[in-house]
Amino acid sequence: MTRNGQRLLLLIDDEPAQRRLVAALAARGGWRAIFATDGEMGVATLGTQDGMRLDAILLDHQSPDTDGTPIIAALRERRPALPILMLTANGSVGHAVAAMRAGATDFLVKPLAPERLLAALEAAVGGLAAGELRPLTEKIPALLGFDEIVGSAPDFRTALAIAAKAARARVPVLIEGESGVGKEVVAEAIHAASPRAKKPMVSVNCGTIPANLVESELFGHEKGAFTGAFERKIGRLQQADGGTLFLDEIGEMPLQAQAKLLQLLQTGEVHPVGARHARVVDVRVIAATNRRLCDEVEAGRFRADLHDRLTVVPVTIPPLRERAGDIPALTRHLLARIAQQPGLRALGVTDDALQLLADYDWPGNVRQLQNALFRAAVLCDANALTRDDFPQIASLGARRNATAQAAIAGGVTLFRADGNMRPLEDIEADVIRLAIGHYRGRMTEVARRLGIGRSTLYRKLGELGIDSAAA
Repeated sequence: MTRNGQRLLLLIDDEPAQRRLVAALAARGGWRAIFATDGEMGVATLGTQDGMRLDAILLDHQSPDTDGTPIIAALRERRPALPILMLTANGSVGHAVAAMRAGATDFLVKPLAPERLLAALEAAVGGLAAGELRPLTEKIPALLGFDEIVGSAPDFRTALAIAAKAARARVPVLIEGESGVGKEVVAEAIHAASPRAKKPMVSVNCGTIPANLVESELFGHEKGAFTGAFERKIGRLQQADGGTLFLDEIGEMPLQAQAKLLQLLQTGEVHPVGARHARVVDVRVIAATNRRLCDEVEAGRFRADLHDRLTVVPVTIPPLRERAGDIPALTRHLLARIAQQPGLRALGVTDDALQLLADYDWPGNVRQLQNALFRAAVLCDANALTRDDFPQIASLGARRNATAQAAIAGGVTLFRADGNMRPLEDIEADVIRLAIGHYRGRMTEVARRLGIGRSTLYRKLGELGIDSAAA
């Protein structure tokens, strides 16, 4: 870590534009990047003063013909404990297996959204890969029908029942839930159970598209509609004609694009950028969000009329920690899918490992569980996974328990020196300060863990006179 408290990232990449982009994204999370143009220079950097202070390495792998393992192995030999993340646009599960066996901590796929890069870096330095990312393990086929989705918890089955009933209608569906709970899996099941199943399902992650390109991406554009529009582009909505459009992270959609989406839902018409006339399409919209859209409406970041249109059928997927009883069956199901990937094999799992997994609270939900199982399966030489194959989970679980015990022992003071209760707003202020410190100032996580919207959290900070940098 650098003297000013920033974490230090070594970025190995031969493309200057890509280096500048990643460095700018990392800077949003308090990281400072230093650069190497190739693996040999990267290894040499480890022996410098900056190299000795490194917190993580990000290796941009460009070639589809090699897996980058020699570079990873050389880096790992010099710095055994340093997190190494590989970034690629041409990855395969086989490349992931080879990279992880060579010593990679995580494997990320382009396009790289800012919050996912930061979550990956945060998770890696915390000792666990795969935080909020869409890592390569998500390339494992996940198209399931409702009967194949694993889970027996009442709230989860209720959500699936609502989704299954909605599948037969044309109405929009809004799927809400924390990152990693399986919102896209449910969306795919809705499409597969609908009369549109034989038509395309087109997925768009609104959080990965630059704000100035969202309209063009969704609605298309005509040649010459704006600078750089050298040819006509068919938007995702027209590509999904007759089928389903899945809009993930819809809370990230700019307001102008929200207005055009509302028009589509009202009229069935798409108006490409620069076009003189609208085009009629037949599209069923399924949206997903890890935010509380009602809070986004209150804050003025999401249109109330669009919110009303999308919430005709709301489906809320509970987090994995609220259905821990599903973890053993879900673990076996995920291991069976992982075993079908190149370079991997069928593995059992022992009772002590299942107990460890069931006791962990899984802040990254099913996605994080799948990533942990994938990593364990890659590195396992035995025929079954044991507790020892999940050292990161065991370590993080122990740390969380220690933190919880400390909170219980020290706690927030409820009484004044005279024996009377403290005012509620004083107690609330202490709880918020405690949460800000515990989650290292990550305000989205603070709001989520406190069960309130970000706009509500920031309003309380102002009312209670709390600095968001409080620890």
